[in-house]
Amino acid sequence: MMRKLFFTRLALFLSVMLVLSLIPFLTLLQPSVSAEPATLSTHAQSASVIDVQSGRILYSQQGDKQMRIASLTKVMTAIVAIEHGDLADRVSVSSAAARKEGSSVYLKAGQTISLENLLYGLMLRSGNDAATAIAEHVGGSVEGFAYLMNREASMLGMSHSHFSNPSGLDAPDHYSTSDDMAKLTAYALKNAKFREIVKTKVKRATVADESGDLPDYVWGNKNKMLSLFPGADGVKTGYTKLAGRCLISSATRGGQQVAVVTLNDGDDWADHARALNYAFANYPLAKLVSKGEEIEGTKLVSAVDYWYPLNEEEKAHIGRKTLLGDPYSLDYRFGTLGRLQLTLNDKPIATLPLSGPGKDDSARGQANATFNQMGVGESGDSPNTLPHLFIRVIRALFLAASQE
Repeated sequence: MMRKLFFTRLALFLSVMLVLSLIPFLTLLQPSVSAEPATLSTHAQSASVIDVQSGRILYSQQGDKQMRIASLTKVMTAIVAIEHGDLADRVSVSSAAARKEGSSVYLKAGQTISLENLLYGLMLRSGNDAATAIAEHVGGSVEGFAYLMNREASMLGMSHSHFSNPSGLDAPDHYSTSDDMAKLTAYALKNAKFREIVKTKVKRATVADESGDLPDYVWGNKNKMLSLFPGADGVKTGYTKLAGRCLISSATRGGQQVAVVTLNDGDDWADHARALNYAFANYPLAKLVSKGEEIEGTKLVSAVDYWYPLNEEEKAHIGRKTLLGDPYSLDYRFGTLGRLQLTLNDKPIATLPLSGPGKDDSARGQANATFNQMGVGESGDSPNTLPHLFIRVIRALFLAASQE
């Protein structure tokens, strides 16, 4: 009898222990209900992750700390040259450009090369000689080009940045932050020529001198992320002894493009891979509004599609507010009958144009969406100001008028 009771109790004990041992495995089989995204850490002194389409900063580690940025500077050099220069121009290399210290594509004084090819030498090989030649040609001088760089920074809301040269060589008044460089990168990646350049792995460039064309330069991209990370499509490496290793990378997955900026990071390749995966896994694009979608309580429809990166918890905290247009306004005349304001945790993230049902408002939508496509952050402030927006909006409005 005692023996039978012993074995009964033993069997019961073993059964309980078996169930307890399975709990961790059974938990893994349940769908995750965690509201908070996984944590991210890097070896960088400063780091930022940004969703390119919306301009939302997804992660910031000392993102406003002013630091040296080395050749990440050349992102600004490239976009200023693309916007202010003629890429078909033939640029004459000066003695000052040919002698510029630091990384080089080995241009010689008196050679001529197209501005477009100089941009490849700038971004793929980080040529300081190319940077100087670009600055002298587009800005009239290095100082004149620095003025254009700082004006661009101001337009983009890069409030913690200042540029004194086009190459990124260390200087007391040459600095930025990872958040500011993330804003710049998101802006630059919206430019088709910039995107084409920074994703190129190898470029052949023709250079000439007084005797005619010389053998082509062949430039390989220093950005190893293009080969290390699936979907990588940019952007720029950088290094000086004082700045340390600096890197901007970008990648596209499932239609979403993300960029990562690290400053003074001794393990940047690995950190960027982790940061990109973190962003794609935790902040996928969510479609908040569909073009043609009827807005509740009105007879108006959205003129555009709108996507925004959200983690699971945030999806329940999106708000909408409809703002009806003034019938006597210019916006109303061009078909924008109202606006839909989107908020996240009561903070504006976008304001979208609304039109009447059944109209083709693609041009009008393009014009109005311009205000929200460039880096609208959680504060609702756009880094663009009138000089950039005015030209784009007027062009789109004229296009809309021509379709009347």
